[in-house]
Amino acid sequence: MMAAMDEQRFPVEQLHGFAARVFAHFGVPAGDADRAAEVLTAADLRGIDSHGVARLHFYAEMFEKGRLNPRPNFRVLRSSPSTATADGDNGLGLVVGPRANDLCMEKAESAGTGWVSVCNSNHYGIAGWYVLQGLPRDRINWSMTNASKLVTPLWGNERMLGTNPIAIAFPGQKEPPIVIDFATCTAAYGKLEIAKRKGAKIPLGWAVDREGRDTDDPDAMIAGGALLPLGADRDHGGHKGYSLALMVDVLSAVLSGANWGPFVPPFAVSYAPPARSVGKGLGHFFGSMRLDGFIDPAEFKRQIDDVVRTLRGTKPAPGTSGPLIPGDPERAAEEERRREGVPLPESVVRNLRDVAARAGVAFE
Repeated sequence: MMAAMDEQRFPVEQLHGFAARVFAHFGVPAGDADRAAEVLTAADLRGIDSHGVARLHFYAEMFEKGRLNPRPNFRVLRSSPSTATADGDNGLGLVVGPRANDLCMEKAESAGTGWVSVCNSNHYGIAGWYVLQGLPRDRINWSMTNASKLVTPLWGNERMLGTNPIAIAFPGQKEPPIVIDFATCTAAYGKLEIAKRKGAKIPLGWAVDREGRDTDDPDAMIAGGALLPLGADRDHGGHKGYSLALMVDVLSAVLSGANWGPFVPPFAVSYAPPARSVGKGLGHFFGSMRLDGFIDPAEFKRQIDDVVRTLRGTKPAPGTSGPLIPGDPERAAEEERRREGVPLPESVVRNLRDVAARAGVAFE
């Protein structure tokens, strides 16, 4: 079914199966390949198109160049009843991340809370997938990761930090959960890629060009410019976005022994590696908190329901339908895409067909 002149829609089950077969082709064990495909296609379902199957060709290139370990030996380097540091053995982040998240929740099961830092990993998909896993267990889960340099610090004119996302989720009882998931830059790099594919401009405040000037041209940022921290400039709170990005870098990398800041390895094989290494791979940080360690879970979820209903009842600003609850757009996208299929631009479809040909795996 055609969604637009330059888009096709595909059932998520088809995309999941294809991604799992591609990962398996590159040597990822079947169970890990299936879970990696689940994390990947969760992004497509939730409308985060920059982190879904559009990324599959990057993973394929990394495997082809020997830059990813398909069968990592996930090792716990340091452990206490509630904390751990793990080494991902340069594995696929979509495999390493879920293992670390499981370990974090296991720690919380016995200790009340669990906290796990990870080094020597790679791109782990959307931060939001990890926090969603805590909801059925009556947990508040945290997830964050650093990433290769794309963002300039406030008042800087050089890529020094990653998009460094943060996610956390709070379960409700009758109302949907509050799911907070955002990059610590004004706009994720994937949004610039989407604008570039469509030949569209980007809003001012998202990026600067190589001279440090505001730009609405995604190509100007890609060709040596940088993304801006959340808030963009000091008057609009750019110092806060910069600080959040730095916090994620410290918790994900300095705490775990991974590379931080400008020394994080690039995700794409076409980018040159950093001038030096200060750790191993990139890093993640996970947290899990049992509700019953703090409050009766039913009471907590009842209060979350009240929070959600109260905020939804806010008087709307002119020209709007009123405030959204964090997670609303993603839930709406998932409902629509499960029903109608995931829309993929023709450029992404071409890339997937190329991956299919190189891996000898059927796509359509």
